[in-house]
Amino acid sequence: MKTRRYWGTQRVARVCQVSPATVANWIDQGLLKGHKTPTGRRRVAADDLTAFLRAHEMAVPPELEGGNGHDVVVVVDDDPGYLKAMVLTIERSDLDVEVVEAATGVDALLEIGRVQPSLIVLDYSLPDLNAPQVIRRLLEPGRQLDAEVLVVTGGMPEAAGKELREMGVKVILNKVEGMPAVVEAMRQALKRRKAA
Repeated sequence: MKTRRYWGTQRVARVCQVSPATVANWIDQGLLKGHKTPTGRRRVAADDLTAFLRAHEMAVPPELEGGNGHDVVVVVDDDPGYLKAMVLTIERSDLDVEVVEAATGVDALLEIGRVQPSLIVLDYSLPDLNAPQVIRRLLEPGRQLDAEVLVVTGGMPEAAGKELREMGVKVILNKVEGMPAVVEAMRQALKRRKAA
């Protein structure tokens, strides 16, 4: 089963060499087929974007041709402001990734099952499950966790760090290090995957 890939307005804008606002207008006017996520972001399916580019005689970038050219990252955080800023930081970076958002541990597990990400950026404390509980579920037999997990925290008990490392988490970042540090850690993790 091929998972559908979605592109955010920033990435569509980059490909079409227009502003994200223009892309948003195209979607709102029905020129470009897209949908809004529950958080109000516009998303365009890769197939629809390809069709749009061909219809307007624009070049189709190689990552669209391949359909599966980029990695999917699931970003999990219950702070809507932080989540929004984090997603924007990733979309503006040079990482060629598709970002899927989740605000709770349960949502994260559903999204991870749906999109099979390469990378999960997981907030340590969520309203329903904390990071170790989410990871424990992902490691259950029968769930193929092929993703690397980065844990981002505003602070957590010392024992938790040890527990996470025992579960295979290589990177734990503190939110005070800032979002560029998270993006850099993501870049390193994706590099490790490609080298593996």
